[in-house]
Amino acid sequence: MDARDLFLDQHAAMHSAAVGGNKMSSAERTFGGVTDAQMRVRPREDLNSLAWLMWHIARAEDILVNTVVAGRAQVFDEAWMKRLGVSRRDFGIGMSSAEVSELTAQIEPGALREYRDAVGIRTREVVGGFKPQDWDATVSAETVQRAAADGAFGARTEALSKAFPDRPRTAVLSGIALFHSAGHMGEATTVRTAGGFGTGI
Repeated sequence: MDARDLFLDQHAAMHSAAVGGNKMSSAERTFGGVTDAQMRVRPREDLNSLAWLMWHIARAEDILVNTVVAGRAQVFDEAWMKRLGVSRRDFGIGMSSAEVSELTAQIEPGALREYRDAVGIRTREVVGGFKPQDWDATVSAETVQRAAADGAFGARTEALSKAFPDRPRTAVLSGIALFHSAGHMGEATTVRTAGGFGTGI
């Protein structure tokens, strides 16, 4: 198993079975078997909703894999913005509790699930096309600035614009598409437990 195969195997565990073919993935256990109403539940002020968490990890993967790592357009565009029912172009770092509640109420859960699947499929296309030398490359300042200019970093634009240039591509890919998603899925399990609707399949 080479680096590409290892990444794609781990990535399948972070997405629905429709993306990676893993019917027992962390994503299936975390986001499966809940209603649209349950996706919007914030059991406590210090917890996010499942809808917000799914949006956040999908947006982070879309922005950082496509624009920052691959230097290409995001999956997210005007059509997705309309379908999702949200106008934000960032991935939510620094949002207030009130903003989390507002996005949770606005977003369309069915479209959100489709968007996250589309992001996951695109990531697999990007990484599936990597050549050995692509794994050794670093993130360019140009792609980071392109993301910043598109509003991708929100309130943390200055800090993130300095943080990502020259980082190894492998670190950004694994950090965002794997570790970041896994961490927030752990948070989602807490939300499900606190909300009283189980811990997934």
